[in-house]
Amino acid sequence: MEQSKSLRLGRIHLSSSAKLWIIVGVGVAGAIIIAESARRRRRRENGESVTKEDFGAFIERFELLPAPQPPPPAARQPLAELRFAVSDSFDIKGYVTGFGNPDWKRTHEPASRTAVVVSCLLKQGATCVGRTVMDEFAFGITGENAHYGTPTNPYVLQLMPGGSSGGSAVAVAAGLIDFALGTDVVGCVRIPASLCGIFGFRPSHGILSTVGVLINSRSLETSGLFAQDVSVLHRVGNVLLQAPSLGPKRKRRFIIADDCFQLSRVPKEKTVHVLSKAIESLSGYQPPEHVNIGQYIASNVPSLKQFCESSTNIQKGTSALKALSAVMLLIQRYEFKTNHEEWINTVKPKLGPDISCRILAAMEYTHENNKSLYKVRTELRSALNSLIKDGVLVIPTVPDIMLRVNSKKKLSLDFEDRAFTMLSIAGMSGCCQVSIPLGKHDGRPVSFSFVATHGADKFLLDTVLDMYSSLQEQAMIASTLQPASDVNGDMEASELLKEKGNAAFKGKQWNKAASYYSEAIKLNNTCATYYCNRAAAYLELGCFQQAEADCSHAILLDKKNVKAYLRRGTARELLLSYKEAAQDFKHALVLEPQNKAALAAERRLRRLLMA
Repeated sequence: MEQSKSLRLGRIHLSSSAKLWIIVGVGVAGAIIIAESARRRRRRENGESVTKEDFGAFIERFELLPAPQPPPPAARQPLAELRFAVSDSFDIKGYVTGFGNPDWKRTHEPASRTAVVVSCLLKQGATCVGRTVMDEFAFGITGENAHYGTPTNPYVLQLMPGGSSGGSAVAVAAGLIDFALGTDVVGCVRIPASLCGIFGFRPSHGILSTVGVLINSRSLETSGLFAQDVSVLHRVGNVLLQAPSLGPKRKRRFIIADDCFQLSRVPKEKTVHVLSKAIESLSGYQPPEHVNIGQYIASNVPSLKQFCESSTNIQKGTSALKALSAVMLLIQRYEFKTNHEEWINTVKPKLGPDISCRILAAMEYTHENNKSLYKVRTELRSALNSLIKDGVLVIPTVPDIMLRVNSKKKLSLDFEDRAFTMLSIAGMSGCCQVSIPLGKHDGRPVSFSFVATHGADKFLLDTVLDMYSSLQEQAMIASTLQPASDVNGDMEASELLKEKGNAAFKGKQWNKAASYYSEAIKLNNTCATYYCNRAAAYLELGCFQQAEADCSHAILLDKKNVKAYLRRGTARELLLSYKEAAQDFKHALVLEPQNKAALAAERRLRRLLMA
């Protein structure tokens, strides 16, 4: 009896120990899971990889084999051995195209044929290996998808990949494939290409077939191409364009849109100066020209005026670019509503929060005269064709960097506004554009874009191929240079303060003008104009010594600043330093021999010195 009781107690004791160990084990496992989650979070914040094997780029994998290679001695197909993927808006025979949304996929049948552009690539020897994640209905620009997840940007892990064709860009940037297709409506190829540090090609509107491609906005949308290697971009691009191997010779002429680069926070040493140095190192290239593209558009696209906010002449260029982007978004809403309103209202699909807002805006869109929207597009294409002709317009691809992954903040409206002002130039005109990677600045991707006239796609691709090695070399040199003192200054803010100072000056509010110019100098102390303008205000206030000092500073920054010599001469004359004043006016006459103010002052001072 005692032995039996002892055995029962022993069994009870063992059972309790087991339970205890189970509890301890669960607790330890929980602690390990929590610690691992924290570790992964820290790794993400530090930019270390915690990604899936495919960086979350693919929705589904499959393999479409290319057409058989021709027997020797025939040449191999031009895209032999290249692998590619397509975003979730291209039809693949036997598969349902999802348009980035599970409800769309659920309510549609498998495609009966493969998209024309995909078939073209297969016929030329490339192999298609899958379909990639995209923003729902090609309506986003971040690369986020509430249903399939956000692909991880392999170039800068902390940043969003950009959209809408973000999965395609990620797959290329990660080296999973050689190239990829996406669609570009308002920047859906160019944005992710820029943020993932690869090439992104938006062809001229209407050049590539859209048969078998789901469309967000017919008059804006085109299929686009991603590649990491410039030779692959050139090779695949020419296959898609069905372009002859030799095209007409054109001058290599570049026009830099200065006002657009002022909207970018990337220092010019990493963009415009890189281009200038590359041009100097190549033969057959003309020195770059410069243009204020906003003011040019304001003057040459008259139908845009009704969409511009009331503004001064000084602000006319910025207002025109903002109006252009607003018209682009109105066209997108109108055409999306026309194409998909019935399905949206019938199915009532589940949508991510950002996409939901965009689709709601499209569904609520009303406009009395849609013809005026399309008139802007026609006039813009004509204006750009006249400006660029046989050359290339150079603009930033995007103004700066988007939000970090998992940020609680929403997409910056400031970023979106400035991005669309740049993206709308090619988007609205239908011109072709290539986003070109230039490395990193402060650990973030840098790029700019070449834009050519509608139909000049081959010329554009040839130009990029011809000069990219020189651009790479100059970008590497620029990355080793000590940045100028103003590279972190907010150029846009300092220019705005200057314009406010100018307005106050015209209103004879001298103190207010001087204050605005002082604030501009705090943001950017390497601009001679700011010092020269403040000197003018100081002259009106009777602060002659301050005016003289500001002009001297302006001349140190710009030895050909005629206004600075004139204003310093005036200040010195009022300070009774006639000899020094006369020298300033003589210097102004060397720079501008017919300057009436300098001639009159020089004669007046000569009489004073002779008396």
